[in-house]
Amino acid sequence: MKKEKRLTTNAELRANTPQDTTPESEADGQQQEQNQPQDNKQPNTIEGYALKFNQPSNNLGGFVEVIDPKALDNVDLSKVVMLDQHDFSKPLASVEAGTLNLDVDDQGLHFVAQLDDNVSYAKDTFNNVKNGNINSMSFRFDSNDGSDTWTRNGDQVVRTVNQIKNLFEVSTVTVPAYDSSNVDVSNVTTRSYNQFIESEEKQNMTMNTIIDPKKGLEGSETPEDAFNNYLHSYGQKRDGLTSTGVAAVIPKEVITPVFDLKNSSYNLAKYATVKTVSTASGTYPIATRYNTATLATKEELAEIGDVDANMFQNVEWTVKTRAGKIALSNEVIDDAAIDLVSEVKAQLAKLVENTDNAEILKVLQGDNFAKKTVANVDDLKQVFNVDLDPALQQTSTWIVNQSAFQVLDTMKDNEGRYLLQPDVTAASGFSLLGQPVVKISNKFLPDNKDGSHPMILGDISEAVAVFRRNQVTAQWDKFDLYSQGLSVVVRNDYQPISNDAAFNLSLSAPAATGK
Repeated sequence: MKKEKRLTTNAELRANTPQDTTPESEADGQQQEQNQPQDNKQPNTIEGYALKFNQPSNNLGGFVEVIDPKALDNVDLSKVVMLDQHDFSKPLASVEAGTLNLDVDDQGLHFVAQLDDNVSYAKDTFNNVKNGNINSMSFRFDSNDGSDTWTRNGDQVVRTVNQIKNLFEVSTVTVPAYDSSNVDVSNVTTRSYNQFIESEEKQNMTMNTIIDPKKGLEGSETPEDAFNNYLHSYGQKRDGLTSTGVAAVIPKEVITPVFDLKNSSYNLAKYATVKTVSTASGTYPIATRYNTATLATKEELAEIGDVDANMFQNVEWTVKTRAGKIALSNEVIDDAAIDLVSEVKAQLAKLVENTDNAEILKVLQGDNFAKKTVANVDDLKQVFNVDLDPALQQTSTWIVNQSAFQVLDTMKDNEGRYLLQPDVTAASGFSLLGQPVVKISNKFLPDNKDGSHPMILGDISEAVAVFRRNQVTAQWDKFDLYSQGLSVVVRNDYQPISNDAAFNLSLSAPAATGK
């Protein structure tokens, strides 16, 4: 579980300076020193709120967040430490040491911390809080997966954290900004947000009805004509829309948000980035991961220089229409012991899924991604540990065919341990080097011509984009033939995103064990 960080700007942070002694207490102290010398110096303390309930955060990437007042119920706070700027080399106080006191009240998590005046950075922190230079707090936590809720308040999407699983540390922070140093959102939270947005889109999506059997009887347009007209017009019905030949002239669209596809038992599209688009072509901008530009030194009153960096790249799409139809005689439908129409519809849906798998594998095995040959444990570790970007290692997936899976399933490391490990969260039930394995039938992912077995490693969501325009399933009566026609039409495009996000591997057979 990736730990998340949040900023508390209204932390009510303040420093409590030890009170000056009165003449009476000073005299009493002098008398006590004469009798039994001891250190009466009071420690420097700071107090405030590490987190606050029901207060919306800043924008965390399309949504804001609030913490429910019951989110800290039953949370073990005995191991929490206070740090300076999230730096574990600069501890300020801890619950275990008795220098950090945490108390949950109706506002949030209140704290009182005793800072050691003999520690230089602790003394600096105290003085900065006292002078108002530091007035914000940050905290690192992980939530109980699946317990958060998502709602919409007007144009604002709100995530409510109902249960915090672990609170790891709280920190004084200098810059009250929602940047990478103070705020970190986990992939689990991002996926949960995308699923919420997708569910909204599905609820708001208007069902496409291209064929009305009654119209075929009463109107001038036959069902067959309606089907053909749909293919010719791409389903577009807009005022003023022109066409050239059979291709509709459709404006382009620029997309910014990205959404995940619903879970499917055997559809590779759930691992890719999937976006529902409203036009036939467009451009999708993504941030460049390897941005190494730095900020230049600026003299006082000097003009700010331009950043010399290619910070974005564009992925263009143009959807293509893929369709299939079948006619069933009404006699067969009437005489069948099963619901034959439903069975055919299920097979048409399977054709859509097969198309997704084939097109995504075609992109992944294309020239956009580096090809490497692996033969043993060391080769696999080389690709995973060195060639793959460390930022993608914890989000990567292994896609293998049955033959590659068999080789991996018998492969051991140099200590005699099987390389594949049981993993109930993985589609295949196994993980490789800590990441899930997806096993594909040899029919869909056949062995290479040289006899080696195909494997794909990478973050598929950063490697492949699936652009979905629409999907229509139709059923109509063919009265002249006393039959029923069924069809499915999909309009998608499949494009590579980052060419360093995945590797196309060939696993030699038989495989040797690690050195």
